[in-house]
Amino acid sequence: MAPPIVKRYLIAFDKYKWIGLAGFALVVAGSTVVAMQPDPPATYQGDAALAYSGPPISFSAIGSQIQQKGQTLTADDLLSEPIMRELVDKTKFKPQQLANTIAIDFPQRTKTGELESNIIEIKYQDTDRKRTAEVLTIMLQESVKLSADRNTGQLKSIINKINERLPNAKKELEAAEKKLEQYDRIERPAILAAENGSLLGAVTASQNQQRQLQQVLIGIDAQIRSIQGKLGMDATTAYVSSALSADPILNSLRAQIFQIKAQMEPLQKEVRAEYPAMVQLRRQLEAAETLFNERKAQVATGGGNAAPLPGRVTDQLARNNLDPARQELANQLVALQTQRDTLRQQLGNETRQEGVLRLQYAQIPNKQLERSRLEQQIILKKSIFDQMQVKLTDARAAEAETVSSLTIARPPRVIANVKPPKSVPITLAAGGFFGLVIGGGIIFLLGSLEGTFKTKEDIRDNLKQKEVALLGELPILPFEYSKNTVPVIISPDSGYLEIYEKFRSNLRRVGGTDVKVVLITSTGTGEGKTVSAYNLGIACARAGKRTLIIETDLRSASYCESLGVSVDPDAALEPLRYYANGECIRLVPEIENLYIVPSPGPVRNSAAILESSEMRRLMEDVRARFDFVILDSNPLGLSNDALLIQPYSDGIIMVARPNFTQENVFGEAVDQLVESEMGLIGAIVNGAEDVVITSQRVATLEPEVDRITVNGRN
Repeated sequence: MAPPIVKRYLIAFDKYKWIGLAGFALVVAGSTVVAMQPDPPATYQGDAALAYSGPPISFSAIGSQIQQKGQTLTADDLLSEPIMRELVDKTKFKPQQLANTIAIDFPQRTKTGELESNIIEIKYQDTDRKRTAEVLTIMLQESVKLSADRNTGQLKSIINKINERLPNAKKELEAAEKKLEQYDRIERPAILAAENGSLLGAVTASQNQQRQLQQVLIGIDAQIRSIQGKLGMDATTAYVSSALSADPILNSLRAQIFQIKAQMEPLQKEVRAEYPAMVQLRRQLEAAETLFNERKAQVATGGGNAAPLPGRVTDQLARNNLDPARQELANQLVALQTQRDTLRQQLGNETRQEGVLRLQYAQIPNKQLERSRLEQQIILKKSIFDQMQVKLTDARAAEAETVSSLTIARPPRVIANVKPPKSVPITLAAGGFFGLVIGGGIIFLLGSLEGTFKTKEDIRDNLKQKEVALLGELPILPFEYSKNTVPVIISPDSGYLEIYEKFRSNLRRVGGTDVKVVLITSTGTGEGKTVSAYNLGIACARAGKRTLIIETDLRSASYCESLGVSVDPDAALEPLRYYANGECIRLVPEIENLYIVPSPGPVRNSAAILESSEMRRLMEDVRARFDFVILDSNPLGLSNDALLIQPYSDGIIMVARPNFTQENVFGEAVDQLVESEMGLIGAIVNGAEDVVITSQRVATLEPEVDRITVNGRN
């Protein structure tokens, strides 16, 4: 028995052999064309080398850096537009053609970034020896020139950038210096005073002055309290009394009033008030008092020449006149009060001055920090300005000594590369071998892309994975067929009948004795479901079972002629009446116990007929009358008719056929039946081992040819 992969390939070869042969012929024709081509002309392989040149002894740091950076060239740099333009002008080749024939190998770098070597290999291949040497020479010269131009260009770019930024750096430095100068003009004296201790000394001197003033004030307060105790008045009252006592007019008027009162006192005791002398004295007294009050008011307000007297000047205070001793004490009290006010004002000034000094001293750290910041800005700006000047000087010096980072390490050398002539037999043999491989691969690929089961082993493995029982493997009957007929086994001595008998017994074993009505369907046409249904019915009838085959595929014509039964010509006109009467059940003449209900199809309303009450009554009747009923249904891939008739059955049998059944469609159908719990009993493989059966039984089966008709499409 051949392995499954060999079977799959043989099946695919049988279907796609002409495509495979066409692929083989194309490859052989291509190899023949290659073999007939003339030998290519001799080629010349040229190579040359560049070397990274180390920086020379130099006093310019930038020059050394530029030359070091020049050692980072790439293949794109050496194949850049200037070099390619020179090569195109010389060789008249296209740039892309030149780029494909020039190979450049750069030295590798170590993990530390250092070059393993300083040699750059350049290779070029051409059919002209002279042109090969010229291309390599141009490559070497232009690469050295390109490196020198790049180094010089980098230096000029650095110089231009420094010249652009140098004026701004100078302006920033001058602005920083000017800002520090303005700050020192305002805040530097205070900072210096804090730094040399004079500000702290001024705070201490102010505190000492305050203590001295406080001591003097204590003494003055004691003197003021002593004088106030002697006078019986405060300093303000003493000042007012002294001012009133010192005025000569008030003293004169005060004396007159006193004299008039002295004259009136004895007369009041002797004469009446209307006495002329008393009237005159009263008038003199009133005049004197009026003048006294006017003068008192004038003295109290200052008369416009002096400040007004403090406090309220009462009449009693104005009429009293201090004696010289009290006058002196009052003057002393006023003087001490004035001195005390002066000292207190000085003390307040000193206190405020101390606060100002302390505030200035507290602000000194911030001022010092601000000045340090301004100094740091100047240092930073000056450092940048100085570095830019140094860089500019260094770059200008480097212009005079900058050279290329590449040198010519090895001049071009050209070696002829002469290939031996090709062998025509070997080329044709190789073409034939690859033609066989490619043709066979095309056949295998096309067979794999079909998506159908190739062998019965594929179907068997698929059923095993889905845990579906395999009820039998049935061969294709190798006989002639005619229209609307299928191969049926009429002879009871046929060897094929044993295979269907095994199928029947497996169905009984797996389904059990309760399975009386089975539905046989498939996923597509040509898979042999009708052949399997007819021959299973024959096997059951031969086993003594009263068996009925019902063709429920109403979308196709009936195959009952295979069993010697004719189709009712009026059944298609009124199919419901056809199923309503018992005449639709026909006896198979040549096989005992076998009956069939031919299909009236094809009809348009097959679904309505299958769901009709007539079909329901027919199914109930046949279940009671027959031992075994087989329902031959429409394929699941074409319609849902099988699902409509399924409720009348006890189980479903799926039919699969190698090289006909689509693997994914069959798998989806089986999964749907299992998940929906529609009573899937198992599956059969139709068309299995057809070649083996034909070779082994052709001699014994030849007498049966006239008893069997075959339609391989169903």
